[in-house]
Amino acid sequence: MINSIWEDLVDLKRFDSLKGNLTSDVLIIGGGIAGVLLASKLQELGVQYALVEADRVCNGVTLNTTAKITSQHALIYSKIAKEYGLEKAKLYYKSNQEALEEFRIKCKKLDCDFEELNAYVYSLNRSDKINEEAEALNKIGAEFEFTKSVSLPFTVAGAIKFKNQAQFNPLKFVNGLINDLKIYENTKVFGFDGEAFVTGRGRIFSNKTVVATHFPIFNKFGLYPLKLYQERSYVLALKDTKNVDGMYIDENPTGLSFRRYKDILLLGGGSHRTGKEGGNWRELTKFKNQFYPTSKEITRWATQDCMSLDGIPYIGEYSKLAPNIYVATGFNKWGMTSAMVASNLLCDLIMGNSNEYSELYFPSRKILHPQLFNNIVESTVNLITPTAPRCPHLGCALKWNPAERSWDCPCHGSRFNENGKLLDNPATADLKIKHRNQ
Repeated sequence: MINSIWEDLVDLKRFDSLKGNLTSDVLIIGGGIAGVLLASKLQELGVQYALVEADRVCNGVTLNTTAKITSQHALIYSKIAKEYGLEKAKLYYKSNQEALEEFRIKCKKLDCDFEELNAYVYSLNRSDKINEEAEALNKIGAEFEFTKSVSLPFTVAGAIKFKNQAQFNPLKFVNGLINDLKIYENTKVFGFDGEAFVTGRGRIFSNKTVVATHFPIFNKFGLYPLKLYQERSYVLALKDTKNVDGMYIDENPTGLSFRRYKDILLLGGGSHRTGKEGGNWRELTKFKNQFYPTSKEITRWATQDCMSLDGIPYIGEYSKLAPNIYVATGFNKWGMTSAMVASNLLCDLIMGNSNEYSELYFPSRKILHPQLFNNIVESTVNLITPTAPRCPHLGCALKWNPAERSWDCPCHGSRFNENGKLLDNPATADLKIKHRNQ
């Protein structure tokens, strides 16, 4: 069975699609958790808004998250300190700790299986990396502990523990927020005609617009096809395993993650750039057979993450050339706290208020990072590869993914099923193919 553990536990409220034209002060395009949180905040402030979602609310990345609510984002603090200085690293920590606290407050009012746990980043053999992260965390005044004692079925060279972090059921949380929100489902935005945003059944006029579509869908501004790439990662849900007593992530990007949901272990990993080969479920199954040989797999699924050039999300003005349009993207693998940070920052920008984090997350910050050149090479290679089918987004050659039976784009991460139906953006149209890959 391939579906996330959350799908069978929650029956999300449904909303009608938009028929005809609409005028709204604020338009939110994208109904993942970031868009929903922003809509909820605007409603509390009495701001006129509308949220449109191409499919169903939280039926994409939010549906497939492992839902860790934490400011412990692997080795991000030493990375930010090196690139931008300690003050920016401190702001990143502060913004995510505030997001965690806001989730804690909201979840007290909602039945969403909220649970406080410690979060760990560990290394199998690179204690130097853990020590470097600990040094950066010390300098910014973060609360953490260094340890070698972890409840995992293997030993580690070292780990950093953040206390009092959290996890929850993301769909239960969303279901508790959306009841009175102004949402239109099955309402896909195809583009902007100079005056309004065009849907399949009409036009939407807005003074301010937020693009919260995971990967931004408008290519004309912002250079997002260069600033972002996407990664697939995989999850096995296992019963009859020992309690790992916390949330864990390997500092190695291709390593494993662990968290529990009630009596079920969510084992994550197998990551790779979308459209490239990787470990996928095969790697997780091998680990399961070695370390949890008597466990039972109850389901499996995969998810997709937008990865920024420097590990920091892009939240704010979509482009200097696109006034009154904002964006929230590049959450890397930390969508929960990043979504809350985005909702707070975007709300302030919409209301004309200052926000101390706006420069840190500014989407038009410098782009000269090693990952930029990797993205350029990947795009160039796949643009000149003379194979079919081609991605309708920007024309890259698609690759067949046998594990998930899908056509995947190595350039920007669009995905299509074997019949050509769109699975993941930034493409907005289905793929036209004349045959199936067997």
